Amino acid sequence: MDELPPPVMQAVRHAERARSVLHADGLDRVAVFRADVRDPNSLVAALAGADAVVNAVSGYVEKGGLTFEAVHVQGAEAVARKAAEAGVARLVLISGIGADPKSGSTYVRTRGRGESVVQQAFPGATIVRPGAMFGPGDALFGTLADLARLLPVLPLIGGGSTRQQPVYVEDVAEAVCRILVNPRTAGQIYELAGPRTYTVRELVVFTLRLTGKRRLLMTVPFAMAGVLARVSELLPSPPLTTSQVDLLKVDNIANGILPGFRELSIQPEAVEEVVPTYVGRSRAL
Repeated sequence: MDELPPPVMQAVRHAERARSVLHADGLDRVAVFRADVRDPNSLVAALAGADAVVNAVSGYVEKGGLTFEAVHVQGAEAVARKAAEAGVARLVLISGIGADPKSGSTYVRTRGRGESVVQQAFPGATIVRPGAMFGPGDALFGTLADLARLLPVLPLIGGGSTRQQPVYVEDVAEAVCRILVNPRTAGQIYELAGPRTYTVRELVVFTLRLTGKRRLLMTVPFAMAGVLARVSELLPSPPLTTSQVDLLKVDNIANGILPGFRELSIQPEAVEEVVPTYVGRSRAL
């Protein structure tokens, strides 16, 4: 009888919720631990015996103690430091294209600072910077489709001219797996962008076509969008956040200098190949 591989360990703040989702998906060999990156001691059990760690913790809204500084910088450093202390061989930090410690955006700035502190605490850490990720249940096309059903007018923040390279979440996951089994990727930074570039307007029009909806598109200046986002953040599940507005102020595309999917021998799937499988007319009924 073949020996089963060791289970994947998942550390989350809401363990019971995660267990119920994983069980429903038939992923019973995923061991779930309750942990919080803001509490370094809670990470010990989740890291014990781990061969590799992938830190995918992030947030788009600051509420209470869940600040960008606490999650992207202090939390990322805590994971890296505890992983080093536990003797973990590999660490991957999921960051984002455009992460910059000198950015005027708090979200983007803390992403960049988080990369720096992780590299200091775990020198062999690999940084992965994906573009806007899409897939079933995403906050990109799924949210656009929901808004198309609810609103007669769709806002185009900043006119919708910002360029994006959306990337399929499963391609990012495959890239992380290949990084972890290749020792030559240690200490590297990878930018993972989709194969095509679109303006935000083009992505909105594409989503409308999939849902079969006809909606008026209205330009919303960045200043007004920032005000709307601050009001939206008072809701339990805000459809727009100030960090998302900040991200739309600059193009979110790969710089072409850092390694990416090509160096990992991965051909990423395009928006047109995947999104129609989970966003369509049936969703709009």
